[in-house]
Amino acid sequence: MHLLVTGGAAYVGSVVAEFALKSGYRVTVVDNLQGGKRAAVPSGCHLVVADFGDPQALDAVMAVDRVDAVIHLAAEAAIATSVTDPAKYFVNNVSKGLTLLEAMRRHRVERMVFSSTAATYGEPRSVPIAEDHPLQPINAYGESKLMFERCLTWFHRAYGFRAICLRYFNAAGATAVHGEDRPEETHLIPLALAAAAGKSDALNVYGTDYPTPDGTCVRDYVHVADIARAHLAALARIDDIGFECFNVGSESGYSVLEVIRATEAVIKRRIPRVISKRRPGDPAVLVATASKLSQVLGWQPQQSSLETIVATAWEWRNRFPDGYAC
Repeated sequence: MHLLVTGGAAYVGSVVAEFALKSGYRVTVVDNLQGGKRAAVPSGCHLVVADFGDPQALDAVMAVDRVDAVIHLAAEAAIATSVTDPAKYFVNNVSKGLTLLEAMRRHRVERMVFSSTAATYGEPRSVPIAEDHPLQPINAYGESKLMFERCLTWFHRAYGFRAICLRYFNAAGATAVHGEDRPEETHLIPLALAAAAGKSDALNVYGTDYPTPDGTCVRDYVHVADIARAHLAALARIDDIGFECFNVGSESGYSVLEVIRATEAVIKRRIPRVISKRRPGDPAVLVATASKLSQVLGWQPQQSSLETIVATAWEWRNRFPDGYAC
């Protein structure tokens, strides 16, 4: 089976491509390299440097070699920026996504696994969050992802598209060869490791006045390798399922301060920190129930303990102290 992976030069996409190759898929990566790195694309993938919103580029890829399914991970994904510059998120995450869907229709590619997000839920009314929780995003990132989920619902109804939406909670950790290396990092664990390694002055703790036990945000961290396994489990059942949405999480919640303490314990270094005001668009608590993913697709997290996540991310940073070469 030939997979087209959008965003395969970025963090989660590179790991999904890595696991897909190991599982015997042929993989073509489409990435404009604005946020991804050429060196992150696994050896064995065919890289096409192009924007997934470019219809001519998509036609060229799909016309040359039959594509059986698309794993769509390319997106604008920084929550705080989505509040201050929402236009960018609706253009990239919705409008360009529709361009991709139309290219798939032209070339009769009818399967998509979509990288969605827990941000579709907004401020939770109950925890842990199940898939039937109300969908009320509080930032443009979550809203744009939800809009594309709804597009996929209609493409399924009208055109017979098969689509599975995976609502990630907090992707974290690394494999031996793939880790987080963004131009502008916003995720807690890599920022904490950078502060511990002296790559930054101090870690910002955004808000200590949330309605949580220690006043800092609580999040569910899931290892990026477990997220990759969820994509492959979805591909294996997509024809049977037709359309569905699943949470991908560890079902455990940790506050920012708990993550910092756990990270310090694993790497045996102190993490300098400063208290800053809240970032716009951050819910207080996001913790998943992943029972539906387990029951329907047989998925279980294998590496998503906080200690394993931190240890693998630290090992990758030590192996690649300057990130990817290009």
